[in-house]
Amino acid sequence: MLSGRRLDLLDPSPLDVEIEDIAHGLARVARWNGQTRGPNIFSVAQHCLLVEALARIRAPRLDRSGRLAALLHDAPEYVIGDMISPFKTVIGGDYKTVERRLLGAIHRRFGLPAQIAPELEAVIKTADQGAAFLEATRLAGFEAAEARRFFGRPPTVSATMERDYLKPWPAETAQARYLERIKKLLAE
Repeated sequence: MLSGRRLDLLDPSPLDVEIEDIAHGLARVARWNGQTRGPNIFSVAQHCLLVEALARIRAPRLDRSGRLAALLHDAPEYVIGDMISPFKTVIGGDYKTVERRLLGAIHRRFGLPAQIAPELEAVIKTADQGAAFLEATRLAGFEAAEARRFFGRPPTVSATMERDYLKPWPAETAQARYLERIKKLLAE
């Protein structure tokens, strides 16, 4: 990692996880394999910020730990990259095992349980699918009916939220905003 840390993917240690590395990596990993409109990629960092915002809308009483878990839900991708869901399914168990171990280490590094509660997982999953619907229809060329088949019902978002979260940012902006949000949550 740029921080100088070395991370063992098969046995990751929370001590080797740095938030700056996560923010840097996620801001440079493209969602949708880069197949989105605009001059910049839609990064995993920006996606995670969108998911956390949607989770707060869905569960207004979500505590700091829940918001942090939402923001970190795709954090392993700072090391292993983002793969489209159908390909993850083809690869199967080994990929998911590495991803789960890495997420557990990341969670422990930031004071969260390695495994989050099923109720919180459901909130994050719903927000993640809502974000995917918005990204698919606003950025990746999906028709609404097609996106509904894959991601379910679209979330209701304000024009401000759509403007703030669904225009792809330069990597430096995504990194800075992700880092700022994480640090704010960690300071609460």
